[in-house]
Amino acid sequence: MKNNVQFLVVLLISLASCKTRTDVFEKNIAIPEREWQNQFKPEISFQVSDTMARYNIYVVVRHTNAYQYNNLWVNIYTQAPGDSAMNKQNLDLRLATDDRGWLGSGMDDIFEHRIQITKEPATLKAGTYRFRLENIMRIDPLPEIMNMGIRVEKAR
Repeated sequence: MKNNVQFLVVLLISLASCKTRTDVFEKNIAIPEREWQNQFKPEISFQVSDTMARYNIYVVVRHTNAYQYNNLWVNIYTQAPGDSAMNKQNLDLRLATDDRGWLGSGMDDIFEHRIQITKEPATLKAGTYRFRLENIMRIDPLPEIMNMGIRVEKAR
């Protein structure tokens, strides 16, 4: 009986320590002094090697509870491998609603949103993708934005 219990404990520890591959890339860039100035345009690059997979791409926004707006207008510039120019996507990122409040996850006074910017999973070319995030809100600088980022994950 004692050997069975020891075996079960070792098995549980072994299973708990197994790391599963997440197939996710995420990079967030801190906004200096929590004030996103229009001329500050964070850039993020990531490598794609699996061209058979399909990917979902998200913008990650982290802000404080003191952020005064329900949305965030951004331009997202994307440059695929082999492209000479960046493609621009103008987005109105919904962060809150009047009836539900903040739509992202929160802890204390910090909220994070992962907002999908691909309508459906996309096939990506092999190589380096570049993203540039641009604040196009009318307020400059835009207060209480802590981080902006890009998340890429394999679709299941």
